[in-house]
Amino acid sequence: MGLLKDYKRPNDKIHALVNEGILNTLKRGVYILGSNISDEPTPEPFLVANHLLGPSYVSLDTALSYHGLIPERVFEITSVTLKAARSFKTPMGLFSYTRLSTPYYAFGIRSVQLAEQQYAMVASAEKALCDKIASTPGTIIRSVRAAADYLLENLRIDEDRLKDFDIAEMKSWIDDAPKKDSLFMVIKMIESL
Repeated sequence: MGLLKDYKRPNDKIHALVNEGILNTLKRGVYILGSNISDEPTPEPFLVANHLLGPSYVSLDTALSYHGLIPERVFEITSVTLKAARSFKTPMGLFSYTRLSTPYYAFGIRSVQLAEQQYAMVASAEKALCDKIASTPGTIIRSVRAAADYLLENLRIDEDRLKDFDIAEMKSWIDDAPKKDSLFMVIKMIESL
């Protein structure tokens, strides 16, 4: 809207730009340059995820894949938000959001440079794993053995990668985390490696 401040009816101009293919609508009020404009770089999907619903940060399977922890390719950008869970189907793909509450929400978030002048908020590897456990219905880990099965067999995370986790940081989140007992068992399992 700032670029169209000289127009009496900026929404009409935006509608015309969308019809001409100069802009693509991601959701009402959020646009990217259309494929007709090839000189400008396309925004990174993680950056788009941060802007479609805010506040939010990229996490869960997408962040686990980004950090190289899970072998699966992820076809949906998954994020965590303070708002209600939602999903958006856009020309850039599918974006889904899971709700987690404060203060736990605020832990383990990093600003990551994705491209020149493009930064996004992304969960650390540790936080992405904790978010995955905390937000997945039916995931209850009651023993170190169950934690090992979940991490090594179900998610197929490499043991060596888990050894690099910052356990002290994970422990600092436990008091405010959902599914405290499950996360505690995961921490104990990683410490035993």
